[in-house]
Amino acid sequence: MDLKEEDILGADIGRHWYYRSKAAALRRMVGGLGPRRILDIGAGSGFFSRHLLAETSAQAALCVDIGYPSDRDDHEGGKPVLYRRDTGPTDCDLVLMMDVLEHVDDDRGLVRHYAAKVPSGAHFLVTVPAFRFLWSGHDVFLEHKRRYRLSEIETTMREAGLQVMRAAYYFGFVFPLAAAVRLATRNTTEPRSSLKKHGALTNGILTTVCAAELPFFPVNRLAGLSAFVLARKP
Repeated sequence: MDLKEEDILGADIGRHWYYRSKAAALRRMVGGLGPRRILDIGAGSGFFSRHLLAETSAQAALCVDIGYPSDRDDHEGGKPVLYRRDTGPTDCDLVLMMDVLEHVDDDRGLVRHYAAKVPSGAHFLVTVPAFRFLWSGHDVFLEHKRRYRLSEIETTMREAGLQVMRAAYYFGFVFPLAAAVRLATRNTTEPRSSLKKHGALTNGILTTVCAAELPFFPVNRLAGLSAFVLARKP
């Protein structure tokens, strides 16, 4: 996840509508898999893997991020959370890449790199920002290289040697408003985050709107702010 966004939200990240809603969509996308050990790449604070530890039967998380100053061990509800700058081969059966691939030059190469470290049958859950026409100063601020159509991130995963299981857009209900704002400022690419802290009322309303979208999420191949892909290592 984006460390710059974590810096903006701080301790409020778990209450922010965007992250609460993305965590709910993540949980729905991996529902039924029953992962035991999570490998969270570009994990930052480990928000998403810690969420799965708290809300599912997953037993441990290995968070990998080159931004960590040093290795350390923590826990979530008594379950181990290991923070590491790198990892060797691991028996993790669910790999998270939450808003990671858009930051690197070789997205396929990064997927292949970690696919080689996990056993056959391991699943990958990847999210990326959707649609190039939504490019704005927010992407510049976060140092993105690209945004993706759903078909493009599916192709990336297949060319990295994985089998795509399912894919969908999310944040479709807020997409029209967000797209209108982005298009109105599309000629302005000054680095500037569009993520802001909100009060309880705004967070509550937007969380409710996104929750109403969840039943339609698995079949949404039309539009959204984020693209989700679940893939499997053969």
